[in-house]
Amino acid sequence: MLEIKVIGLGGIGCALLPPLARYLHYAGTGCRLTLVDGDAFEQRNLPRQSFRAAGNKARVKAEELAREFTGLSVRAIPEFVTPANASDLVRNGDVVFLGVDNHRTRKVVSDHCERLPAILLISGGNEWTDGNVQVYCRQGGRDLSAPLTRFHPEIAFPGDGSPADASCDAAVTAGAPQLLFMNLAVASAMLNAFYAWQQGGVRYGEVYLDILAGRSQPVERGGSRE
Repeated sequence: MLEIKVIGLGGIGCALLPPLARYLHYAGTGCRLTLVDGDAFEQRNLPRQSFRAAGNKARVKAEELAREFTGLSVRAIPEFVTPANASDLVRNGDVVFLGVDNHRTRKVVSDHCERLPAILLISGGNEWTDGNVQVYCRQGGRDLSAPLTRFHPEIAFPGDGSPADASCDAAVTAGAPQLLFMNLAVASAMLNAFYAWQQGGVRYGEVYLDILAGRSQPVERGGSRE
């Protein structure tokens, strides 16, 4: 059974999940959708995040989707990703949508994926009106596109903290302010990459987005090291 993991249920995750779940349900893919987040919903995020109840984001959203799409297998893992649990949360053959707002977690997930024989990792991030989507694909132990760290030193050498770190400053954990429309644009680009992969392969490794300029610019990110 194909495992699809959605890690991070903030603005991007909330924008991505409804169309992803609807597509998986009506396409009859027979996969399992796993939601991963150790955080709880806060009212200050209501302008760009949708939760029908208080509590852990993964559990609340999993219950919502299970009620709406009764034929879809959905489960929740109420944890943050760390070096200690990455191997349990992300496994060989998974499809991973990564919607976190910190580089430290991106590096943990990307580094772990480099050790797996096969994986599709689609990572999205944004600031107020611009952002990017990275696609890291491995098959047969070979990189078909570049890991998240290769062309992004801010991910390879993260200067921020992880929400799993209890000592992390609250302002760092909260991240910069974000715009709902930009979250939607990034989520859509992530889903487009997933569909392209299903249809035979993704021909780019990264997409840069700017909603004010109306720009979506794909960039090749080859698997071989340059």
